[in-house]
Amino acid sequence: MRKILTEKHAIKGEREDRSKKVGSLPYIWKRICKNPGAMMGIILLCLIVLMSILAPFILKYDYMTVNLANKFALPSWEHPFGCDELGRDIMARVFVGARYTLSIGVGAVAISTTLGILIGAVSGYFGGKIDSILMRILDVIQAFPALVLAIAISTALGQGIANCIYAIGLAYMPTFARLMRANILSIRGSEFIEAATAINCSTSRIIFKHVIPNTISPLIVQVSMSLANAGLSAAAMSFLGLGVREPYPEWGTMISSARTFIRDYPHMVIIPGLFIMISVLSFNLIGDSVRDALDPKMRD
Repeated sequence: MRKILTEKHAIKGEREDRSKKVGSLPYIWKRICKNPGAMMGIILLCLIVLMSILAPFILKYDYMTVNLANKFALPSWEHPFGCDELGRDIMARVFVGARYTLSIGVGAVAISTTLGILIGAVSGYFGGKIDSILMRILDVIQAFPALVLAIAISTALGQGIANCIYAIGLAYMPTFARLMRANILSIRGSEFIEAATAINCSTSRIIFKHVIPNTISPLIVQVSMSLANAGLSAAAMSFLGLGVREPYPEWGTMISSARTFIRDYPHMVIIPGLFIMISVLSFNLIGDSVRDALDPKMRD
């Protein structure tokens, strides 16, 4: 019995030590939970995601159902967000549209993060001519504003959700690559890298097992901050007709189709625009809290 209690105390102590370890996931989550803004952002984002999943099951109207009798209906108990120019329920379209806006943003950041880590790791670790060539290519890419470059790439690839994700991902990739390169340059001469080289570890093993894991913290912050920009870019490209197109209810597409009626029926533009603002605000609040949790100057 005493042995069991001793083992339980040891496990409990190990968990407490893990939660106090700086940079560990329990430590980061504990600090995020202490931030009221972060918790508000997490709650708002979870509500949007939950409503986008449950919308077909809990809402009375389908987002594709056309009913001209409800054309331009104002917000009411029957239609809390009103109806659009074809009598489609705006609430159903807004909640389902969250799937497109958020999925494009998350997919684009996943692509930019993966490519940025690989390019930055190769450039920073090998240096020399490889570093110079890759950095000059990134200089050319970064000569254009990210949204303008995404529009150009999407125009070349063609319309569609997948092409929109690729375009935004490529446009935001240089930021991750440069951040990864800078972090690797700061640790390239460290003793654990020299030790791994001394025991004849392969280059790929050194990069993926030793270099990248020790430079990942700043990238986590960059990912959390880039999700807001990527979601905003997704809505902007759909607004321009380069992303999701009618009849699918992406938020930017909804604003684009309703801009003609903004003077007489402003709710058709205000409501999807408000959800874009809420989602961007949520990602920014979460990103700020992650940055504070990983910032040594902000630690107690």
